[in-house]
Amino acid sequence: MMSNLSSATEFCLLGFPGSQELHHFLFAIFFLFYLVTLIGNTVIIVIVCVDKRLRSPMYFFLGHLSALEIFVTTIIVPVMLWGLLLPGMQTISLAACVTQLFLYLAVGTTEFALLGAMAVDRYVAVCNPLRYNIIMNSRTCICVVIVSWMFGFLSEIWPVYATFQFTFCKSNQLDHFFCDRGQLLKLSCDDTLFTEFVLFLMAVVIIIGSLAPTIVSYTYIISTILKIPTASGRRKAFSTCASHFTFVVIGYGSCLFLYVKPKQTQAAEYNKTISLWISVLTPLLNPFIFTLRNDKVKEVLQDGLKRCSQLLKD
Repeated sequence: MMSNLSSATEFCLLGFPGSQELHHFLFAIFFLFYLVTLIGNTVIIVIVCVDKRLRSPMYFFLGHLSALEIFVTTIIVPVMLWGLLLPGMQTISLAACVTQLFLYLAVGTTEFALLGAMAVDRYVAVCNPLRYNIIMNSRTCICVVIVSWMFGFLSEIWPVYATFQFTFCKSNQLDHFFCDRGQLLKLSCDDTLFTEFVLFLMAVVIIIGSLAPTIVSYTYIISTILKIPTASGRRKAFSTCASHFTFVVIGYGSCLFLYVKPKQTQAAEYNKTISLWISVLTPLLNPFIFTLRNDKVKEVLQDGLKRCSQLLKD
């Protein structure tokens, strides 16, 4: 169906400039990052599922967040790595381009919705601790996760469809390492201004809309923490939110620079840099953010390593 809507049946991804030696170096670096990302986020999912000490809403949401990080990096990085190994340009079919862009945006939107839900969870934990188990029960958590996934995938159907309604007749060469929407719109011979403006408004609604509960929640959280009389009590309360807050700053900050702008057809190098941060570095940092700043997760990991070492000795 999509092939009838565009003059291009495939696109050539230009990837990264530079020599073949530089490409091999980048391949080694990004492949290492990808492996660490997969292992780190998979470990989080496993320990959340198997260890009873992590049976709480916060870690339930963290498990889904780690799954989303695995998905977003797997959608982009293998294609990028393959392009670094090829001597010339890498081709990608129109159908594969549509699929990649849709999954990338849908998973990212799901992550925003989930981060907003995690902020509300931290608000209830800090500001209403006595009612926490009643409000954030298992049914509520499951409903929140289902709604987040559905919202993420349903909300990106029209933006991707609208993107591929245009005729790509200027060229079929995408100056990127994946099917980036901004670079796709640059190839169109049609007037994309109105669609770009609508996409900008949708990005504002999705990103700022999911950020709003985070801002409100942390306003109340900080106010509550400041009222705690002891310094140790304030540190303990803030430690329950520190990891999530750090991830929110990193995740939202990068996406605000990339998507919340009226002109979607930003410079290619700018898009590549921010896209690398979103698809490679943020998923890589996720396990470290939520383990190095979380005593309970560190305790579970240490116990797991001890059991593994004992099994190896036996």
